[in-house]
Amino acid sequence: MAIDAIEAPSPPSLSPSHFSQQRHFYLAVDRLQFKMETFMDLLGVAGRRPCLPMVVCCSSRDELDAVSSAVTTVPYISLAPLYTDLAEADRAAILESFKQATIRWNPEVGAQSADDSEPVKEEQKSHMIVATDACIPLLASGESPISARVLINYELPAKKEIYTRRMAACLAAGSSLLCCTSLLVAQNGVCSLAVTSSKMCADGIVINMVVGGEVVTLKSIEESSNLVIAEMPINISEIL
Repeated sequence: MAIDAIEAPSPPSLSPSHFSQQRHFYLAVDRLQFKMETFMDLLGVAGRRPCLPMVVCCSSRDELDAVSSAVTTVPYISLAPLYTDLAEADRAAILESFKQATIRWNPEVGAQSADDSEPVKEEQKSHMIVATDACIPLLASGESPISARVLINYELPAKKEIYTRRMAACLAAGSSLLCCTSLLVAQNGVCSLAVTSSKMCADGIVINMVVGGEVVTLKSIEESSNLVIAEMPINISEIL
């Protein structure tokens, strides 16, 4: 499906102003069966940025498995699922490897070639962690945030507290963060990306996948968190 851009214990509480420079997007898919295809189309753009550190949050183990299975086939993304039953040493190794990827990330480097027949060097691949809420760092216990550049909520959390915890645990803290939201509607097999406006400081981009009635949930999270949603650029590469 093509994308046409038209327009656990809670962590220490963070005020909405802490996220005032973030950019939040939502991709609203009108049918559930288009969700994974739309997600993969998104990765076809974002995932080609060398060393781009991304985290995908799911609400269930089944969705984590589905996302991991799909992304495994993408040659330009290095994938690491975080499971609750991972050995502590394996979990630490995944987080450390991802930390090194965040150090190598350079927003000035352009996207990789769209020719998938050319092998991508391991050190040039974008990096992705896929996790459920039970697996992301628990800041209240002293764990450090993952410090990704992009957080994708594959499943929109039902509560503002979970949404805020995902941002705090998955994005880099203490710098400026872009916040924006977009609407993706599928019509005649083509996804059109329409956007609204934003406000929210960690460093990164939040993209929410929204299906059907979840738009109401997103609006509730936006209002209760005092978020202002800005218009997303036509070319998502411009903000990565």
